Amino acid sequence: MKLSDLVDLPLTYTEVGATAESAGGLPAGYRHVRVAARIGTGRSRFEQAAEAVMRYGMLRGAGVRVSASTEVAEPGALVLGRLGPFAAPCRVVYVVDEPNRRGFAYGTLPGHPVAGEERFAVRYDAASDSVYSEVAAFSRPNTWWARAGTPALSVVQKLVTARYLAAV
Repeated sequence: MKLSDLVDLPLTYTEVGATAESAGGLPAGYRHVRVAARIGTGRSRFEQAAEAVMRYGMLRGAGVRVSASTEVAEPGALVLGRLGPFAAPCRVVYVVDEPNRRGFAYGTLPGHPVAGEERFAVRYDAASDSVYSEVAAFSRPNTWWARAGTPALSVVQKLVTARYLAAV
């Protein structure tokens, strides 16, 4: 599978944008993840972490091999992640570019073991001067082998999510 194979593929779910803070909650019928971790303090720490996130740093830092159609995440960018023998094709569906929050979300494409969306972001809390990495996601198995391995898939998702948070 190559990035060029993904260009015309549709997303594998309909709730596009549901991981956005303004969306009002994650959709029913999926497994939900909403986690954050404090990664430092100060505006410069936020800027450094935001730069890494926007260059797919949470993925790379978690051990995912990333091929992307853009160096910096932007809507429509294609992302092909590989973790071990598994390929995870996605498309960036939105970018967050606010003074105190930056990141992006991508949605799954056919060939991904799950269907859903994942947001990777960093947030600066001016009141406490703290910087947080954040992940929000919803997903459900999208292949027969993901359905058969749901308990193991859940454990892998928890481990990889923890690595995302620590990556930046």
